[in-house]
Amino acid sequence: MSRDRVLLERALERGEQDGGSVEFKERLSREVHLVDGRRESLAAQLRHRVLSGDGEATYVVGVTDDGGLAGIDPDTFSESMDVLSLLAEEADAHIDDVQTWGVHGGSESLDSEAGQATGSSGRGLVGLANIRDGAVLETDDEHVVIGTAGHVDHGKSTLVGSLVTGNADDGDGGTRAFLDVQPHEVERGLSADLSYAVYGFDDDGPVRVRNPDRKADRAKVVEEADRLVSFVDTVGHEPWLRTTIRGLVGQKLDYGLLVVAADDGPTRTTREHLGVLLATELPTIVAITKIDAVSDERVETVEREVERLLRDVGKSPLRVERHGVDAALEEIGETVVPIVETSAVTTDGLDVLDELFDRLPKTSSDEGEFRMYIDRSYAVTGVGAVASGTVMSGEVEAGDELLLGPMPDGRFQAVEVRSIEMHYHRVDRARAGRIVGIALKGVKESALERGMVLLPADADPEPVREFEAEVMVLNHPTRIGDGYEPVVHLETIGEAAAFYPEQGRLLPGDTGKTRVRFKFRPYLVEEGQKFVFREGRSKGVGTVTDVSPGR
Repeated sequence: MSRDRVLLERALERGEQDGGSVEFKERLSREVHLVDGRRESLAAQLRHRVLSGDGEATYVVGVTDDGGLAGIDPDTFSESMDVLSLLAEEADAHIDDVQTWGVHGGSESLDSEAGQATGSSGRGLVGLANIRDGAVLETDDEHVVIGTAGHVDHGKSTLVGSLVTGNADDGDGGTRAFLDVQPHEVERGLSADLSYAVYGFDDDGPVRVRNPDRKADRAKVVEEADRLVSFVDTVGHEPWLRTTIRGLVGQKLDYGLLVVAADDGPTRTTREHLGVLLATELPTIVAITKIDAVSDERVETVEREVERLLRDVGKSPLRVERHGVDAALEEIGETVVPIVETSAVTTDGLDVLDELFDRLPKTSSDEGEFRMYIDRSYAVTGVGAVASGTVMSGEVEAGDELLLGPMPDGRFQAVEVRSIEMHYHRVDRARAGRIVGIALKGVKESALERGMVLLPADADPEPVREFEAEVMVLNHPTRIGDGYEPVVHLETIGEAAAFYPEQGRLLPGDTGKTRVRFKFRPYLVEEGQKFVFREGRSKGVGTVTDVSPGR
């Protein structure tokens, strides 16, 4: 029997008791349980259960009053969780975690694995909701988001893993396992998709993840820290450059962290990733990793190579070891790039990065109406469709009505925010810069696509198939002419598009105007947005200068 299954069995065995912390509910509905005084009565009942359990209560939903397995359909279960969340809020508590099991109707038997129910005939859901005392978390206004970049095997994920856990690496990238999200990534030691991590700071210093394998520990960091630092860890291997671009362009980052290994030095990939960071105009820090693996002379050589690379693109390097953290904090910006020597094995330089991340000011703004481009989507049993991404502007709250789109035909669809989660911690609202998952009511997960956007319900968006842009060609073997079709990476959009240069062609190193037309469908594009385009080894950057709805 799985550990998760044991939790449900124990709750059913304990049963409902007058002075106990367990409550059975077959279902909860807005029409029945939130009207005519029922809301206040049920909230008082919930408060009693929480106090009886020393700040924690267990609600088992989808069972009869005597603990029999009734099972309810997924939509009814989702509504029950919505109502339970409102009751918890009324009682100054919050839902900390929800687990679900499939149950075969009339058989009184649970499926062997949690979360298997699909709502097919004869099956329903039984769920266990853990309720904890205290209002839903309010996050700080100085939440800083860092995007990593750098060549494969230069130690990006390992460095981030050591930072957020405080653990020295074993020399084989052991702390990297915290970030790699696919089994084949762990097996091969290569990241193939974006990973996310978080740690924070309070008056006593860093607040780190105690046990990376427990998502509750990551949520605890969000709960305890006064200041949060999130990492979007990108991919260093050439075949996944598209994913790296998505991580650096499609997130609302405050800073870039470019990693260069001391045993290898700057590579072509290093230069490409630096070009993407420059295109997004991110203030950037360079971390020279693996200094434990080479001589001091080799570290000095690589540091000079990095300085030369930065000067070649118009940046001024600043060695933090020589000039200090205060100078780095004061100078980092449009032209100055601090350089820090680090080792995840000996932890040299990690204290410098800690101090920088603790004191760096947030650069992105919360101004404007809510907007979030979807990066990933999930179907969560008992919850429904979940859209994941970075809030680009404004803020969103549970219960908000939003617009989702554009759909392939250009229309937008009305949806409602069921709940919001940030690094496994449920929050009542999310502001610009937060990496969140938003559970949506009114849409199936199959309708969600990367590149779609969530907007306020009163917005009047005009999706476009084409736009005008100012572009710079960074690398191309010949020339770009009419009909050239690279992939355009704009926010989380990654779509083939045809270029039609104003002068008929663009050569390597040229800057000029071009019309850009998406090949397959419209997207929401706005003036001033930055993008990267790529086709094979051909690459360039651009800025949207004019949108042309309806073409």
